[in-house]
Amino acid sequence: MGSRTVRLDREAEQALREVQKATGMTISDALKRGLLVLRQKLAEETPDSSSWELYERLDLGPGGYSIAPAKDAKRAAREATARKHRR
Repeated sequence: MGSRTVRLDREAEQALREVQKATGMTISDALKRGLLVLRQKLAEETPDSSSWELYERLDLGPGGYSIAPAKDAKRAAREATARKHRR
């Protein structure tokens, strides 16, 4: 059995207090349960997704966030830099 030191921000501390109050669990039990649930959720996700399937799930819409087609990337980068530095 390992011993760990964990730093929690205010939001996580509040969530932990709420879980403890609602369930009566100890801090260790609540954190263990959370880790086990996360592990199970990660195991249920499809780990063998292709790059395209991952990109498709992002749903950036037509053209995503691009400002130019890939073949014009250098020109678009120069123009974007010039626009950024104009005052």
